[in-house]
Amino acid sequence: MRRSESSARHIGHREILLIVVCWTSLAVLSSVNRILDPRDFGTMRVITPVGPIILTFLEAWVWAAFTPLIFWLSSRFSPTRSNWMTRVPLLLGAGAVISMSIYVILAVARSEIIPSPRHRNMGAFAPLRELGRFPYLNQLLLYFVLLIGGLAREYFLRDQQRAREAVRLQADAAQLHAQLAEARLDALRMQINPHFLFNTLHAISALVERDPSGVRRMIARLSELLRHTIDSHGTDEVPVRDELDFLRRYLEIMEIRFQGTLRVDTAIEPEVLEALVPNLILQPIVENALEHGVTRADGPGHLEIAARRSGDQLILTVRDNGPGLAEPPTARESQGVGLRNTRARLQQLYGDEASFTLSSAPAGGVIAEIALPLHTAGDLRTEGITTEERGRDV
Repeated sequence: MRRSESSARHIGHREILLIVVCWTSLAVLSSVNRILDPRDFGTMRVITPVGPIILTFLEAWVWAAFTPLIFWLSSRFSPTRSNWMTRVPLLLGAGAVISMSIYVILAVARSEIIPSPRHRNMGAFAPLRELGRFPYLNQLLLYFVLLIGGLAREYFLRDQQRAREAVRLQADAAQLHAQLAEARLDALRMQINPHFLFNTLHAISALVERDPSGVRRMIARLSELLRHTIDSHGTDEVPVRDELDFLRRYLEIMEIRFQGTLRVDTAIEPEVLEALVPNLILQPIVENALEHGVTRADGPGHLEIAARRSGDQLILTVRDNGPGLAEPPTARESQGVGLRNTRARLQQLYGDEASFTLSSAPAGGVIAEIALPLHTAGDLRTEGITTEERGRDV
């Protein structure tokens, strides 16, 4: 038996109590009506309404006792099940048995509470002898009414079960979506870190013989960077201040590599230092500017790194003094792992709210610009969102 079917057939204590209360309430209403307007009871006129009132309550409680069974039958032979038409005769047979049983119980009780000369003359088996004249049709009609009520209950419980399943599936889908988004971000980070490490080690190997002391400094800075990337693993967003601190350590390695021919200028507005940006978002852009711009420049290399606010957006720019774009930006972007991952991470974290463009600078070189929503950790706490959840919800 499936769990949903078992829960639909089970009648809890609360439902049983409700059934008893409903039947008792009907008995009370019927008794009050009988007291206010006493009528004939069956074929006899009674002097006191006590007997009929007792029978009224007894009948209500007998039906209350059979109601869970009828509800069980309605769920067991529900039209929602396969081959239910073949079980209709069983429902009719069960209805006949229940109706006759209730009729006999009430007839015996009636003969004891309100004795009748006719029944006294027929003996103890008088109710059974009358079954052939179908005196239990009223009970059979009431059985069908309860059966319909049980079917309505069955449909209601199944709808509730489906609604709960839908909510659970939606929650599972949201969780899987969040895990998928986190896995994608982890995969992008894992592509960036080895790429950055291999390029740095290549730069170190190129200086082993020419500048041993510089190599030692580069290795020390590299260990600091690797420790930073390990400590920040799993963090999707960091303040601009922390991102610039990581970038400064990386540029110290690159300055050693370029042997004093690299100049880096920064223009950072103080009000954006606490704004959140994707972790390690600037390093691949700077690395691309060095590899494709500064190394091809005529004369000393020059980088300009800026961060400013523009309305409700944060604008990050990296400009080099290289030869500029020799081909369309789309072709140029497709060459580097870092730039492809930058675009993918922005899309994963912010969707259409962020953009990444490459363009030629008026005075030569290339400008890489990132525009993303301006927000801080305080803004996310106010909204009840963590930096990890922001990336997963997009």
